[in-house]
Amino acid sequence: MINITRLWCGAEQPADHIRYGLGHGSNAPHASTAACSPTSSRTRKPIVVWNITRTCNLRCVHCYADSHAQKYPGELSLEQCLGVIDDLADYRVNALLLSGGEPLLHPHLPELLQHATARGLKVTISTNGTRITPEYAALFKQLGVAYVGISLDGIGPVHDSFRGVPGAFDGAIRGFKRCEECGQKTGLRLTLTRNNVQCMEQILDFIEREHIQRVCFYHLVPTGRGVDVASLRPEEARAALDMLIARAEAWHASGHTRELLTVTQPADGIYILLRQLREGSPLAAQTLRLLSWNGGGANSSGRGIANIDTQGNIHPDQFWQSVTLGNVKTQKFSDVWEAASEPSAAELRKLRGDDSPLERQKLLSGPCATCRHFALCGGGFRTRAAFANGHWYGSDPGCYLTEQERLTPIDSLL
Repeated sequence: MINITRLWCGAEQPADHIRYGLGHGSNAPHASTAACSPTSSRTRKPIVVWNITRTCNLRCVHCYADSHAQKYPGELSLEQCLGVIDDLADYRVNALLLSGGEPLLHPHLPELLQHATARGLKVTISTNGTRITPEYAALFKQLGVAYVGISLDGIGPVHDSFRGVPGAFDGAIRGFKRCEECGQKTGLRLTLTRNNVQCMEQILDFIEREHIQRVCFYHLVPTGRGVDVASLRPEEARAALDMLIARAEAWHASGHTRELLTVTQPADGIYILLRQLREGSPLAAQTLRLLSWNGGGANSSGRGIANIDTQGNIHPDQFWQSVTLGNVKTQKFSDVWEAASEPSAAELRKLRGDDSPLERQKLLSGPCATCRHFALCGGGFRTRAAFANGHWYGSDPGCYLTEQERLTPIDSLL
């Protein structure tokens, strides 16, 4: 995750201690967050994305879970779910993100939230927003849910087309406003594709007009139904990031504390750094330090991020479900994550390797193998590389840096 507001504007952000090694969570309201502030990016506990149900009331064209409005057998019982929460709390994961399908359709969501927050977990929810009632919004606030992320992929009909159901946009905004009315921290999550990139100015205007304080732009990971969705061309990705940088700068200059992030593309951090160096930004040296601590994709999937799917299977992240490390129905997540000893985890052990960035880079092929910024970027989003190449040590096809940018050493620009 790249925090544009932090890197481009130098503004301190709530999760700096996890992302960049600053702050160390000393002011974190959640016990587990304060207790597990990492000393390095390679020792941090994961953020666990837990798909608690596959059932969904929408039919999103880019759904990685291929969810439908139906019940799926084999999902965890309430007792099993509570056991997972206890283990995650004891293991002191950095955060627990409840996702789906649509998590608000889970029959025991209130019980899960009550137990997780009582155990000191930092809990966030990823939802399409259409099922947020005033009662649910009040419950989130009452229980201390840290954040509610509502998915939005365009304005009006564009969003409805993405979500496959008329009225999805109005429902999402209604859910957002219900959270805002009761003081629940909330924001938007968007997936950048060629189907909606032309709406970005309109989306950013909407975010500004509605006083939305946090927004995450995901780069598309083509899995599930997303394999049929068009990823951005390199020139579109660069233009999109330039637009986000310009808007973050304008918001910061006007005194707004709005948090603007991108997800699933560590190359965004390199792009920001190279622009800062070219333009003589006084923040370039700081950005270099922050990216160096973070390590990009090398410390993301399988280390800083984990996934538990609806059947209890444990994966390196929510998109990379072709690699299964264990199952929480028969094993503790903490034991599986610490050991990663199953034969199926051989690739994960390589991905996590403790060797130097240069040695790890020797395993790669394609443009990532010769990129001068591997230590900062970690080879992009390794899951996307795995899908594109059939193995994680190929290059990330979502990287939009030019060959000149990839081969220009940072120290020549300092």
